[in-house]
Amino acid sequence: MSPGTEELVGSSSTHVQEVVKAAEEDLRQLIRQRADIVRRIGTIKQTIVGLANIFGDDWFSEELLELVGRKGGAQQRGLTKYCRTVLMEANRPLGAQEVCEQLQGRIPLVLLHHKDPAASVTTVLNRLVKYGEALKVHDENGRRAWQWYDQGRSGSIGRQWTRFGVTFMR
Repeated sequence: MSPGTEELVGSSSTHVQEVVKAAEEDLRQLIRQRADIVRRIGTIKQTIVGLANIFGDDWFSEELLELVGRKGGAQQRGLTKYCRTVLMEANRPLGAQEVCEQLQGRIPLVLLHHKDPAASVTTVLNRLVKYGEALKVHDENGRRAWQWYDQGRSGSIGRQWTRFGVTFMR
């Protein structure tokens, strides 16, 4: 490289580092906001479903009932949404089979057309990790489990740490 090019690259690298740092901070903030929004949506949906259970579906429009998964094919296309909800509400990491069991108890039809429900749930859980919404963990027995990613609780990104006998990986 010529001396002028080296100087340009050197001064640019500082600027690039600043841009990358700012982009990382923005991304972290957006992920936190998304998690908060998903939680709020879940709370509102639970409220609507609870009211529908008490007062009946007649009080609600068809469109609203579809939005909360009480009408039509919403249950079939909502596996990711329901896995997300199960993880958010769990107070500990869950294995794929445990998520399946919770889904079967809450929304039995959601897994009805899946040939291998555990494999489908595992795929969704891994996708949630990829989206930055969940953490893949190993318990003290080395079994895979997943936990909703709450940045305020874990505080670590891009590394591995152990807490309460569970190894977290990001």
